[in-house]
Amino acid sequence: MRLPVALCLASVALAAAGQSPLQRRVVKDVLDYFHSRSNVHFFFKEQAVEAAVEREDPSGTFVQLRLNLAQTACGKRAPRRHSCKTVENRRKPACLACYKFDGGDVPKVLDKYHNCGPSHHLAVKEIRQRDEAECRAVEEAGKAADTLYLPGMYAFSKGLPA
Repeated sequence: MRLPVALCLASVALAAAGQSPLQRRVVKDVLDYFHSRSNVHFFFKEQAVEAAVEREDPSGTFVQLRLNLAQTACGKRAPRRHSCKTVENRRKPACLACYKFDGGDVPKVLDKYHNCGPSHHLAVKEIRQRDEAECRAVEEAGKAADTLYLPGMYAFSKGLPA
């Protein structure tokens, strides 16, 4: 019984070690968001990051994560969360998170989107399509600010009365 738990903890530690600082920040933010929901009564831990995308462009860095959570035996307001053990055969929600950060020294969130639910929930075609559209919109955040507008650029877009 201890070996599977130890392997699970080791895989979470390895996953966290392979994450960029922005990805770790997104995981923390998703967990905070998930625990803030009124229907969540237990503390959840990151079980695994299923997929991670991180792309940079002139407007900032886009991070997309699909992560699986695991329910613990502790209440969400437990004071010693680090010692909470995951509970087998309990809720294991999946979350999709899309974040766009600016390019500053301390990156600020320009836009974000999360969707957490039962793992089969994110596989439903309509939800998946909505998630993809929302993530595309998040990735585009900040790009309009990079467009160069010169004074008088639209001065002749309407005809003036003669």
